[in-house]
Amino acid sequence: MKAAVLYRVGEIPQYADFAEPIPAPHEQLIHMKAASIKNLDKGRAKGTHYDKHKNYPAIVGVDGVGVLEDGTRVYAGSQTGMMSEKALINKSWYVSVPDELDDVTAAAIPNPAISAWLSLVYKGKLKAGDTVLILGATGITGKLAVQIARHLGAGKIIAIGRNQQALDKLDADVSISLNQSDDDIKQAIKAETAKTPFDVVIDYLWGKPAELLLNTLAGHDLNATIDHITRYVQVGEMAGSAINLPAAILRSTAIELTGAGGGSISKEVIVKIQTEILPEVFKLAAEGKLSIDTLAIPLKDVADAWQQEAQGKRVVITM
Repeated sequence: MKAAVLYRVGEIPQYADFAEPIPAPHEQLIHMKAASIKNLDKGRAKGTHYDKHKNYPAIVGVDGVGVLEDGTRVYAGSQTGMMSEKALINKSWYVSVPDELDDVTAAAIPNPAISAWLSLVYKGKLKAGDTVLILGATGITGKLAVQIARHLGAGKIIAIGRNQQALDKLDADVSISLNQSDDDIKQAIKAETAKTPFDVVIDYLWGKPAELLLNTLAGHDLNATIDHITRYVQVGEMAGSAINLPAAILRSTAIELTGAGGGSISKEVIVKIQTEILPEVFKLAAEGKLSIDTLAIPLKDVADAWQQEAQGKRVVITM
C-alpha cells in the first residue's frame, strides 16, 4: 500500500510503498480517507515531542477518518500511523462520522475543537453568560474556541489576535488587534475589563501578549472584587514559551492560572471525548454551527504538504 513514510527522525515524510498492516486481536483495519497534519505530527517526526517515533521507517499521522470493513465511516486514532491507504485502530475506540460531514472537515476538526472544548469547559469552567477572552483568536484553534464559546452560551467574547482579516470574520463582541502599540493594547484591554471583568481567558500565545494581558489585569480596581475570579487557561505558546511573571501579579489579582494539555486532563474527562464531546463537535459541524478552514492535498504530494504554510488553514492529506 501507499503511505506517508518517515525514514529518519527530522526528515520529511515521503510518498512510498509500505507493508500492509495486520490486525492484532484488539485491532481492526480501517481504509483511510483523510488525515490532518498537526503540530503534534510534526513534533513526533522531528523528535521534539515526548511521544516521538521509536522505530523507522514509520507512517506519520496520529488520527484521521476512514471506513471500517463493515462500511461504517469513523474518526479514530492510531500510534502506528494513519496517513496511509490502510491503518490499524483499536476495536473499542472510534467515533462515527455523520453522513452530512465531509471527510476533510471530519479529519481536520477533532484536534483543535477538542482542545478548545476542554480548555473552555473543563479548565475554564465556562458558564452561560460568562465573559470570555481568547488570546490568539485568529489561529486554527482560537477561531474554533470563539465558535464553541458562543455555542456554550458565553455572554461576551473578546477576541485578540494579529490577523485583522481573520479578526473581522469572527463572531466576537469585541476585537483587539495586536498590530498596535503596547500602550494601545493595554488601554483596549483595560477598557473592556472595566465594563465586564473577564471570567475566562484562553491563551494560545503566551510570550509578550500574555505579559501585556496579565500586567493590565494586575492590581487595578476595575469593577473586580475578591468575589470575582478570572480563570486564566494557558494552552499554546505561539508567541513564546516563557514569560516574565512578577509575583505581585498573582498576589494583587484574583487570577487562577492553569494549563490545558494532555497531561492536565483527568481520565474521567478523557473518556468523555469519545462518548460526549466529539459526537457533539461532529453534530455541530454537520449542522454548519462549527467550521474550520482546510487545505486538502493528496497523499502523493505529502512531502510538499508537510512544508506547506497554510495561513490559518488545517492541511489535510486525502487518500
